[in-house]
Amino acid sequence: MQIEKIKTLGQLKESGYRSKSIKDELRDNLIEKIKKNETTFEGIHGYENTVIPELERAILSRHNINFLGLRGQAKTRLARLMVALLDEWIPVVKGSEINDDPLQPLSRYAMELIKEHANDTPIVWIHRQERFFEKLATPDVTVADLIGDVDPIKAANLKLSYADDRVIHYGMIPRANRSIFVINELPDLQARIQVALFNILQEGDIQIRGFKLRLPLDMQFVFTANPEDYTNRGSIVTPLKDRIGSQILTHYPETVEIAKKITKQEAKLEISQKESIYVPELVFDLLEQIAFEARNSEYIDHKSGISARMSITAFENLMSTAERRMLKNNEDATGIRLSDFMGVIPSITGKVELVYEGEQEGAAFVAQELINDAIKSMFPKYFPKIEKLERPNAPSPYDEIVQWFFDGSGLELLDDVPDNEYKDGLDQIKPLTNLLLEYQPDIEAKDSYFIKEFLLWGLVAYKKLSKHRFTEGYQFKDPYGSYISGL
Repeated sequence: MQIEKIKTLGQLKESGYRSKSIKDELRDNLIEKIKKNETTFEGIHGYENTVIPELERAILSRHNINFLGLRGQAKTRLARLMVALLDEWIPVVKGSEINDDPLQPLSRYAMELIKEHANDTPIVWIHRQERFFEKLATPDVTVADLIGDVDPIKAANLKLSYADDRVIHYGMIPRANRSIFVINELPDLQARIQVALFNILQEGDIQIRGFKLRLPLDMQFVFTANPEDYTNRGSIVTPLKDRIGSQILTHYPETVEIAKKITKQEAKLEISQKESIYVPELVFDLLEQIAFEARNSEYIDHKSGISARMSITAFENLMSTAERRMLKNNEDATGIRLSDFMGVIPSITGKVELVYEGEQEGAAFVAQELINDAIKSMFPKYFPKIEKLERPNAPSPYDEIVQWFFDGSGLELLDDVPDNEYKDGLDQIKPLTNLLLEYQPDIEAKDSYFIKEFLLWGLVAYKKLSKHRFTEGYQFKDPYGSYISGL
């Protein structure tokens, strides 16, 4: 259909265009995608066998939808991606406030215009990207914002009484007719405002200051809610829940591999950062493991959830930490170091809700504990496992490394030391290199220094070595070094 040639109602009729409800649009286009075995929701990972099938069933059933899940679970992203299932263009009566369908007009304006001009009624076409509306539910949202109100200025200018429906100023929902309308954090909406949605969802009429207009709006409603809202801040009133066809439970990534895909996809990095900073794959594993540890930490309120945004912003901070060091040393390239992970702490502290014990310890301490826990969890995948209880004097693969630290003065790794000094510092620990050759013989040379530092941090986490933070970096010593030096 050549829409640029169709500019009047008569031309629209001649083209054979048929009106279709938005729910039928979504359903028909979804059916086509499923038949062609195409991906229906691009860029969504980990929901292939859980959330997406439920969402597809809801669309096929023509349901209004409520996504229920903790923060950072792509609820709003899924709603926005539904736009891709709409028809690319739809016709609208020109000048209509509520996107009137030229073949099925709703407003008095559109009806009178068609009555006056008949087939010469002008129409315009709107793209599917313009058919998405979103409102964050806050306690100050009013019925006037969502539904509409009487406009005294319009009444005065048109010399109309308040009994005339032409004095109504439409709110966001009527103006989103024939569109997807998303209300985020629905429980935060006051109960009386939720009640105002009843008739729109079920009966297709709106009530504004005594007016009861039969206005069967053509809408696809999508709501999002956080389970904690049901107890902490508000709730979805029961009659409204009854009118929402499908409630779909979202969840966090179930594996580190899925979480890594999301972080790599969503992190906003400069091209210069990608080209000049090398990132070993273990870095991504550790970043995601931090989030997994946080979801099980005794210091963190699990009901609040750990957003996927934590890993994304942590990765961005990690890259910036390495970039800052590279710029200070006037280097052209560098790689991520494990000590760079201290740069991600601000990304963690702002995204976790601590329980009382966590508040007592402090957010920075909790963040460092999460990093240590992630290292402990990943360590056995690369090196022999260190048991909590070991027989006294039993031989260990790590004895030579511990002895090296016991005989020497330890190792200092400064935060902003140039790459060559950083590598020289790690290379001087010969048992470290020997252990790497024995247990990770196939490791790439460009990954080896990160793995060496990871080995040191792992031995600290398992209390085989001690680590002391000072102003400009870290000092690694034998397990009793800090105790002896304090005597």
